[in-house]
Amino acid sequence: MISQLTGALVRALLVMVLIATPSLLLPHVPADTTQIVALVALFAAALTFFEYASTYPGLVEFRDAPPFNRLRFLSLFGTVLILSTIVRGQTEPTTLTIFIEALGNKLGEVIDVPYSPVRLVVLMLPEDMSLRHLVLVRTSAGISYMISLITLILFVVTMRVIGWPSRIGSFNVWINLPTFDPTTGGDVVDRLSRDARFNIALGFLLPFLIPAAVKLAALAFSPVTLESPQTLIWTMTAWAFLPASLFMRGIAMGRIAGMIAEKRRQNHSAAEAELLPA
Repeated sequence: MISQLTGALVRALLVMVLIATPSLLLPHVPADTTQIVALVALFAAALTFFEYASTYPGLVEFRDAPPFNRLRFLSLFGTVLILSTIVRGQTEPTTLTIFIEALGNKLGEVIDVPYSPVRLVVLMLPEDMSLRHLVLVRTSAGISYMISLITLILFVVTMRVIGWPSRIGSFNVWINLPTFDPTTGGDVVDRLSRDARFNIALGFLLPFLIPAAVKLAALAFSPVTLESPQTLIWTMTAWAFLPASLFMRGIAMGRIAGMIAEKRRQNHSAAEAELLPA
């Protein structure tokens, strides 16, 4: 019980640091923005603490199936930290910020090909945007997208190496998939496989759909410029993180469906072996 509460407290503190990182790194943050960020950080920390301190399912999926959420958190924190460093370097450049920005600029140039997600992000900005800001957005998009790809690769490799989730102990569907009801809607394996395909397809399409939706919305509302530093950081982070998270969820649900199907085949084979005459 003590170790569970300690782990929940550590996770809550890490979530607070994640949300507060842009405000801590960026210079000249307005006081009102700092207060709002502090309020959101406290709320997210409280939600995380009660989620992990409880023995019952809540909102967080794969809560007891590491390293799924750990990889997602590291991806999210790494993206926010690097983008905050780049944006800080626009007004207070250092050797570190210049190096990260140069690396991100190269990544953006490589990924910025016709019909790529990064190209669509750049095209969703107004045509009168300055070249410096366009390069900054492209750099942020390139780094965010690359981090999401690396996260997916790490998850797939980790899943293969450690045999996730079978080698972490018993997998409790009720705890790790709190929004999934295995008692309704037909066969569990079919539903998990269908949800897995849907999440993977949506994760693949979102980096393309989000810029297109923003561009269409700009025709009826004010154009999205991403000139606010925190808006740029969180928008680029969400644009890259949400599709990667859906990809990981789809891969994980497909893996669980395969495990259940394999367990059924083993039980069926064992039952047939018992029915055979000696």
